[in-house]
Amino acid sequence: MIKAKVPPQNSGANLKNYHQTYETFSWDDIAPQFDWHETGQVNIVHEAVDRWAADPEHRDHTALIFEKDGHVVRYSFLELKQQSCRWANLFLELGLKPGDRVFIFLPRCPELYLAMLACARLGLVFSPLYSTLNYAELEVRVRNAEPRAILTHPDLAERIPREVLTEVEKLFICQGPALGLCSQEISLDSRISGMSENCEPVWLDPKAPLYLLYTSGSTGPPKGVVHTHRDMLGYLMTGRYVLDLRADDILWTDGDPAWVTGTAYAAFAPWLCGVTSVVLGDPFAASTSYRTLERHKVTVWYTTPRNINWMAAAGDDLPRRYDLASLRHITCVGESLAPELFYWVKKNLGLTPHENWWMTETGMICLANFPSLTVKPGSMGVPVPGVEAAVLDESGEPQPLLTLGQLALKIGWPAMMADIWRDEGRYQLYFRHEGWFLTGDMALTDEEGYFFHQGRNDDLIKVGDKLLGPFEVEHVLCRHPAVNEAAVISQTSSAAKPVVKAFVTLRDGVTPSARLNEEIKAFVKANLSEEIPLREVAFLDTLPKTLSGKVLRRVLRARELGLPGGDLSRLQD
Repeated sequence: MIKAKVPPQNSGANLKNYHQTYETFSWDDIAPQFDWHETGQVNIVHEAVDRWAADPEHRDHTALIFEKDGHVVRYSFLELKQQSCRWANLFLELGLKPGDRVFIFLPRCPELYLAMLACARLGLVFSPLYSTLNYAELEVRVRNAEPRAILTHPDLAERIPREVLTEVEKLFICQGPALGLCSQEISLDSRISGMSENCEPVWLDPKAPLYLLYTSGSTGPPKGVVHTHRDMLGYLMTGRYVLDLRADDILWTDGDPAWVTGTAYAAFAPWLCGVTSVVLGDPFAASTSYRTLERHKVTVWYTTPRNINWMAAAGDDLPRRYDLASLRHITCVGESLAPELFYWVKKNLGLTPHENWWMTETGMICLANFPSLTVKPGSMGVPVPGVEAAVLDESGEPQPLLTLGQLALKIGWPAMMADIWRDEGRYQLYFRHEGWFLTGDMALTDEEGYFFHQGRNDDLIKVGDKLLGPFEVEHVLCRHPAVNEAAVISQTSSAAKPVVKAFVTLRDGVTPSARLNEEIKAFVKANLSEEIPLREVAFLDTLPKTLSGKVLRRVLRARELGLPGGDLSRLQD
């Protein structure tokens, strides 16, 4: 575990006294900040867009900046309301009703966000999909959710399986003419402008479904995680306390909208806080990222360790060519941020990166390093106010400090997933210990209450009488001067004893060899434990990863067993 500490970045942050706030916090104190607390009328779009559009002092404030190929489009809160109402009225005219599922299969574009808002306004359940999904992945999702409509782009429409198109009532095409793929195809572009700019929200129960997001399953097909309009309490609180959003901020969340971070923190969280959100439609590149930060005077940047790694690989001289004076706060989520990347950001961008942790199922940030607290590199941080976290053993009992166990959250925070779509059995697996939500992530806590991620619960490694998380072994592997990245899995040998296999990518200019293989194994044993059963080191060109940069150990394990690991094409940009 990393023992280094970095002093607080900003004692004047929104959350000034974490410990006092945590002890006295109540979700009931957040509710009065929403109109529905007085009116009883609930819809997240009213709170995130309509009430700002109705405020003469705020209606012209920029809500969304979208850039692609150097072309920039801006929407004020009033324009965002008007345009999303046009979409909502068209959906109404075409017969969609509350509870209908709508798949949004688009590249990043303004229409994607307008459609999301239109769906939420009408009580439709939207599901943003990665534009890189292939034929088989689309088929699984369509058959599971049975969407009444799919919104897509002409370039993507032909990827949708013909067999499932017959089960979808409407295929909406935007940014181009209809392709004549099926009888239910409707081109929207020519019809949107004729729609009214006013559309009263459908008032809903706070627990009414808002969106359906598919996430990988370690033991089965992708699972459809259901979130509700009540998530808005968590978005507002974490937007203010973790992202430290203020009235004049410009936030850039660079996650894909089909990833929960891009859904929650590129749209709803900033707009609930009344701030500007930047969306970039171009593929990731280090120079493009610096230009985005400079051009739009981004003040808060929510990114991933993977993107930071790519920026660091582009060189130390590049950030000096851009004016990043507006940037005041950097947060990141995904895999753990390596210490060398942490200090690279501090040196080259002049700010402390603040890691946080959450997952699709939790619906909001649950652990965070806060601007007003000491930051511990490599740590997920401490629980956000309103969330109680613990490390539990197999019996559901809290583990002592610095002892590995499963990360669990006390149920009751407002953004916790409401369901796994049509799979009650998988949903209930998260609640095997009464009163707790089991994350499946392994962690430990230190003396000051900071949590440290130690991998997934199926990646544990037995060393003597102790359990080691793969992160500990991978951390040592990455300290070897020849190793660039590493992933570790546990196997069972012919003698039924656990053994460890490491997969590494090498630094530029290093050549794989049997000698290097033995050297790396000796290095790990010397720096971790002589008992570590590291049997083999495999050299790879790349490691399989998710879009957020998490290593897919399950794919490595599947390959070792000769089993299919799934199509990874959508995991690459």
